[in-house]
Amino acid sequence: MPRAGLSTAAVVDAALAVIDQDGLGVLTLSAVADRTGVAAPSLYKHVRNLAELRTLVGARVLEEMTKQFTAVIVGRSGDDAVVALMHAYRRYVADHPARYAAMPMDPVHDLSLHAAGVKLLEVMLATLRGYGMEGSAAIHATRCLRVIVHGFASIEAGGGFGLPEDLDDTYGQLIRMYLATLSTKED
Repeated sequence: MPRAGLSTAAVVDAALAVIDQDGLGVLTLSAVADRTGVAAPSLYKHVRNLAELRTLVGARVLEEMTKQFTAVIVGRSGDDAVVALMHAYRRYVADHPARYAAMPMDPVHDLSLHAAGVKLLEVMLATLRGYGMEGSAAIHATRCLRVIVHGFASIEAGGGFGLPEDLDDTYGQLIRMYLATLSTKED
């Protein structure tokens, strides 16, 4: 009989807490069991194995990012939407660096993460529709946006920017450079 209050969602919550506190590298079923106050075998009533737990964690991270990014772009368009999205993305990584590291790099091509990955992708594509971007152009622009934010935010979270210049200024320059690559389609 599963422990009262313990569910798959609660196991994922505990896994995220472990990751947030100690990093992705220490995520084990034993660490999650310790966090939930149960014996490790009790977790098998909620997840099949560590691989499934990692998948569920990845899905949760994708869902969180989708929710937060959607919230900041609603009612915005064009440069305003892109700037808001890029700041929200950086903020998510800054607030949850270890959790962000648990996000799979290519969730769209993972059957168990496909739906969550597509939802996040759709938020980015929707942001770019204000520039008239569709199809291949939108995919390239989305990749560029992701590379800029992921690269900057990951280096920042890892403490890789040691020079004294203001990071917000640098990030602002990156955003302006990216915006300059986007163009509105003429009718």
